[in-house]
Amino acid sequence: MSYSILIVDDSMPMRTVLKRSLAAAGYGGSRILEASNGKEALEVMEGDWVDLIMTDHNMPEMDGFSFLKKVKTEELFKDIPVVVISTEGNVSKIKEFMDTGASGYITKPFTPEALRDLIVSIIGEADYEESIDDSDDEFDF
Repeated sequence: MSYSILIVDDSMPMRTVLKRSLAAAGYGGSRILEASNGKEALEVMEGDWVDLIMTDHNMPEMDGFSFLKKVKTEELFKDIPVVVISTEGNVSKIKEFMDTGASGYITKPFTPEALRDLIVSIIGEADYEESIDDSDDEFDF
């Protein structure tokens, strides 16, 4: 199964890191959408279905917490899982995000394995397509 994942982060390099981490975690076949803040993300979501949102906390215009609150109050979006990715490791801040409806929280820096484990716990396994070499009709068993 292929997923549609929205990455919301004001840092273009961080969005690139997330895309590469998703690929390394087995989600390279997913459709990746991007937004640089919560306001832009809401605009993207108006035109595209999203299976998972990965959002930064600190962003201009609309930060990750305000974005999360908005997503969880919109009937159309409220069931979309949201993963918060932030340098903020404060336990009370993490609890605030989780109490507001975040499905997961991961602190930067993170490994592709940690990201994969979190995503698998939320939406399930990545779709690993194995390439089959059919150029040789003979099989050795």
